[in-house]
Amino acid sequence: MATFQIKGGKPLKGEITPQGAKNEVLQILCAVLLTNEQVRVKNIPDIRDVNRLIEILGDLGVKTQKNGKGDFTFQADELRLDYLKGKQFRKDGAALRGSIMLMGPLLARFGEAFMPKPGGDKIGRRRLDTHFEGFFALGAKYRFNPDEDFYGVEVGEEGLTGSYMLLEEASVTGTANIIMAAVLAKGTTTIYNAACEPYIQQLCKMLNRMGAKISGISSNLLTIEGVEELGGTEHTCLPDMIEIGSWIGLAAMTKSELTIKNVSWENLGVIPDVFRKLGIKLEKVNDDIYIPAQENYEIERFIDGSILTISDSPWPGFTPDLLSIILVIATQAKGSVLIHQKMFESRLFFVDKLIEMGAQIILCDPHRATVIGLNHDTPLKGAELTSPDIRAGMSLLIAALSAKGKTIIHNIDQIDRGYEDIDTRLRAIGADIIRA
Repeated sequence: MATFQIKGGKPLKGEITPQGAKNEVLQILCAVLLTNEQVRVKNIPDIRDVNRLIEILGDLGVKTQKNGKGDFTFQADELRLDYLKGKQFRKDGAALRGSIMLMGPLLARFGEAFMPKPGGDKIGRRRLDTHFEGFFALGAKYRFNPDEDFYGVEVGEEGLTGSYMLLEEASVTGTANIIMAAVLAKGTTTIYNAACEPYIQQLCKMLNRMGAKISGISSNLLTIEGVEELGGTEHTCLPDMIEIGSWIGLAAMTKSELTIKNVSWENLGVIPDVFRKLGIKLEKVNDDIYIPAQENYEIERFIDGSILTISDSPWPGFTPDLLSIILVIATQAKGSVLIHQKMFESRLFFVDKLIEMGAQIILCDPHRATVIGLNHDTPLKGAELTSPDIRAGMSLLIAALSAKGKTIIHNIDQIDRGYEDIDTRLRAIGADIIRA
């Protein structure tokens, strides 16, 4: 299995352009199943999770044409639905959690959908109830074959029927799945407590261009008037906000001057402000983020003088995917911060690796960690590490690039799942990193 070998402590300099948004692309690729016409999608990142989903679509019978880097045309006019009940899909679908979003489009268009128990990051329990409760509200019935470990939903000849639903949680993938099922349902569907992340907004805008009738976009109350069919369209994916946050963190930890190009500022929400609370200077230059080299950065306190707490919450709150990055940055800040990971109970367990590198962190429980910053007075030291998931893997990579000495990171396939050609792009701004 491949590893990264990193010699840290070297300041970086230059410009870097974020990849297309992984979490948006997975939704958009599933949505191509809603029409038999061509759908062209641009700014698709060349990463493992996305490539795996494109392969699944190909095996399902979707015609795929690559027009250039990150630019594909898809046409789902002759599908092989038997593939969904075969052993190969059980293997392929289980390896990619995002493939759960194939169910909504398939149910809407063909009246049935199957899904093996999905895989993905090992970051704790991630329920699928929201997906299925939404399908049930639209009139679908549950099917499960315990011998084959399949989840299934089906609908009778009457098809799906719109309804009102109040989601128990504002699940992003659950909202996306329900939207894609509802656009072809009879009547009107109202989704309250819907996720409203920019990536959900992008999905809704794309579906409207295809002929859907979705209103309330950017709010948590969506109204969907079902239509009989959808047509083709073109869509360009947003830059990845998680990668943008990763580059901000990298610049701070390595005392580097970086410019992050074309970040789509209007879709970053509170992300820049959260990094500023850690004392990191960043400037808006047109649609770029400029981060000057900083010798030190000091964590703010609350107005009453109490220790700063940074926690995750549904949009427009702070995304949980960046809490691992925030935690690593805090290890070299001046001051202390409490990191509260509310949504996933295992995502902070990588802190033992940072402690091994010399970080001062108290893991209070599976959801909370207190970080006492070292203010760059005592650099982290190189170590031999293993990446447990995508975001923790990137956090460890940032720690390694700031550390004194050599670090080896194993299981870098996890990092490759979410970050395109990461070692080449880091070398382009001066990092000492090799893939071995």
